[in-house]
Amino acid sequence: MPQYTPPLRDMQFLMQEVLDLPARFAQLPAYAEVDTGTMDAILEEAGKFAVEVVQPLNLSGDAEGCTRNPADSSVTTPKGFKEAYAKYVEGGWAALSCDSAYGGQGLPFVLNQCLYEMLNSANQAWAMYPGLSHGAYEALHVYGSAEQKKQYLPKLTSGEWTGTMCLTEPHCGTDLGLLRTKAEPQADGSYKITGNKIFISAGEHDMTDNILHLVLARLPDAPKGSKGISLFLVPKFLVNADGSLGARNPISCSGLEHKMGIHGNATAQIAIDGAVGTLVGQANKGLQAMFVMMNAARLGVANQSLGLMAVAYENALAYAKDRLQMRSLSGTKAKDLPADPIIVHPDVRRMLLTAKAYSEGGRAMMVATSALVDEELNHPDEAVRKANAAQVALLTPILKAFLTDKGFDVTVLCQQVFGGHGYIHETGMEQYVRDARINMIYEGTNGIQALDLLGRKVLGDQGAALKALGKLVQGLVEEEGVNERMADFINPLAQLAGQMTGITTELGLKALQNPDEVGAAATDYLCVMGHLVMGYWWARMAQTALRALAEGDVADKTFYEGKLQTARFYFARLFPEAGLRVRTMRTGSKLLMNTDAALA
Repeated sequence: MPQYTPPLRDMQFLMQEVLDLPARFAQLPAYAEVDTGTMDAILEEAGKFAVEVVQPLNLSGDAEGCTRNPADSSVTTPKGFKEAYAKYVEGGWAALSCDSAYGGQGLPFVLNQCLYEMLNSANQAWAMYPGLSHGAYEALHVYGSAEQKKQYLPKLTSGEWTGTMCLTEPHCGTDLGLLRTKAEPQADGSYKITGNKIFISAGEHDMTDNILHLVLARLPDAPKGSKGISLFLVPKFLVNADGSLGARNPISCSGLEHKMGIHGNATAQIAIDGAVGTLVGQANKGLQAMFVMMNAARLGVANQSLGLMAVAYENALAYAKDRLQMRSLSGTKAKDLPADPIIVHPDVRRMLLTAKAYSEGGRAMMVATSALVDEELNHPDEAVRKANAAQVALLTPILKAFLTDKGFDVTVLCQQVFGGHGYIHETGMEQYVRDARINMIYEGTNGIQALDLLGRKVLGDQGAALKALGKLVQGLVEEEGVNERMADFINPLAQLAGQMTGITTELGLKALQNPDEVGAAATDYLCVMGHLVMGYWWARMAQTALRALAEGDVADKTFYEGKLQTARFYFARLFPEAGLRVRTMRTGSKLLMNTDAALA
């Protein structure tokens, strides 16, 4: 059975030493009292919950899966899931970063993200049930009416009810402009919703008394395409004026998808047959409201892959230290054993270091971006809020696509460390591979994320957000450019950062002549941007580690030396991928599009 140890030391290193979040929180009135002791206590307890309550259900939940009862369309989750969720609610974890006006604890979003990294490491399928509720909460918090907020937000905040996002239909995935679900206005101001949705994560389950579905649908005579989409709140059970549950709404699970992974999560087909719903936000402006939920979900999906990378690496490292196989090429290392542990072999170390570099680099990206979200929502200076909002918008597709791509690669490498034992269920490694694969697909495939990044977030604002990111990188380059101890990190980072403005301008000019140039270059462009951002944070972590070691008597010397060794590996062996991607993105669209004979 896999093991899991929460990476508390690494989270503390990032939040307290690299980012100095206590000082930044002091500038935010809502979080002024969140100090180091508070953060440490929350993370420690969150780690205990993940290890003691959620992680033991991962293997068994995958093997058992969810069961649908055809008689009443109800869904039963794997054994122990419901009880674990009750403990989650009882412990107040659902309310951690929610608004205190609705019963939340009002703590920083970055702490909630750390909680969810640990839950995803412990059991991604289980973590998706409460995780999706946060997106529904955010959408209602921003766009819900006063009545909707009063009636529904306290229950979402406490975790007593969960939420879903109902977007996809059988004939359309990413292209939501094609959706057919309809909404008919009623005399009392409500709407009757009719249609069919698929791939709805946590769409039906037995863990809560009610499920709040956020459903995209069309009003009569709505404009065609995405401009004619509205968002509706459709509860599983109608809610009476006094908050009690009323009649069963005709929205139900018509089937469960038979999936490659995340078996413990109910991925439902949803049939809606005249269900009562209420409009969220403005008519025909549904995507605007839904994108609040989708962007939160995209960061959540990146966090899922981060969690899987971390736990896969931990188990691969432990196995490599224990598994005996052959002798070291440079001479016997374990003379008292019949063979050396496989960690002595260079290629095994390559796989382990790759996993460690992407896992810890990804954690830095996630924690830093989550801190930007906290400042975007709470900083007293409007200029700071706007600047951070632009940065978060730029970083969201990068984190979603880059971390899920690398997350899948890492789980495969960690499975490879186990050899044949990685292919069987008991070790848990093959489950991590299967679970990680969905993260590259849902909440917008990674190709869509790449188009969003290059087409909308970079070229769409004439590179303003990209320039702001470039200034951040340039500041570090100027600060450490003459420091020889930082040369391994700063020189390649500075070189790539210097290329990006010219590359982006080049792609923009090509796109004016042929829009397919954006599509042809987008995936490579996102990968390069992913390395630029991760490279920046690995350089910052190396900077922090060097300063700590320079102080002399360092109690945690091995930790800091490990950071520096991993940073050097990342820049020498992984960061060069960016150079290859720069070359391939410049090959142009003709190489792809003038291929009718090849694809005949």
